[in-house]
Amino acid sequence: MPRHALVMNTTMAVISRGMATEKQIFNQIQSTKNIQKITSSMKMVSAAKLKGDESRRATSLTFNTWANALNGSPKMVEDATFEELPQKCLIVPITSDKGLCGGVNSFITRGAKSCISKLHAQGKTCDIAIIGDKGRGQLRRVHGDLIKMSVTEIQTPGNFTLAAAIASELVAAGAGNYDAVVIMYNAYQHAATYYQMYKTITPFSGEGEDEPLLAYEFEPDTKSEVLADLHEYLLTSQIYHSLMDGAAAEQSSRMQAMENASKNAGELIDSLTLKYNRARQARITTELIEIISGASALEG
Repeated sequence: MPRHALVMNTTMAVISRGMATEKQIFNQIQSTKNIQKITSSMKMVSAAKLKGDESRRATSLTFNTWANALNGSPKMVEDATFEELPQKCLIVPITSDKGLCGGVNSFITRGAKSCISKLHAQGKTCDIAIIGDKGRGQLRRVHGDLIKMSVTEIQTPGNFTLAAAIASELVAAGAGNYDAVVIMYNAYQHAATYYQMYKTITPFSGEGEDEPLLAYEFEPDTKSEVLADLHEYLLTSQIYHSLMDGAAAEQSSRMQAMENASKNAGELIDSLTLKYNRARQARITTELIEIISGASALEG
């Protein structure tokens, strides 16, 4: 084979390898740009939804004010000992059916796991009724034997009718047979902050001095029937508030997560662009060297 033909074949091979590398980097840049467009759009959608969730949360706060007088204020899950909980509890973690929202679901399931372990260490028993597919998936792996029911594919945005349906399912599953129902949820503060809280709902039972609502008279139904209905209504009201609070926290977390994803995509695009330019420059330099070498060889 003539020497100039060998030089040309070597040059074409180098160019081919260089073009393949550049093409791969270029495809990565385009794919990352597409992902950045998606995450930016999801951020804007979450920002728009957050306004509606904030409005519904404000309404639920006003509606649920009366419940705190009966059950007390919610408590922080972080660093909680759960020593005040009675012997037999039903834990109700409220999570979402969708992901891509930061750690809202992981924080709740982590709090539920902590509660379960501390209750067992205190010699108490508990079961789980999960709301949301993400929570079910995370808790099923470690506490599948404790799960008594799960509610998934929840319609959004939530409303009081949905909360009433969930409360009815809990009552049908035997929520009244527990000493307390413990609802764990994300409490929205503002667009960048949310906390994990829990509420303890105890049934209206007791005799003598422990009899509930002694200052009230009940007509025409018997007191036990009214208290049973009131317990379900209280459970509904607390679930409704927890759903609204959790929905606002979910959207704020998703908005923040998508903003971080868009920022990371932009940094990756800059890095790949620099890599692409270096590969292109290296290919052009190699081509020039090969051309000059081939010309020198032909002259010699």
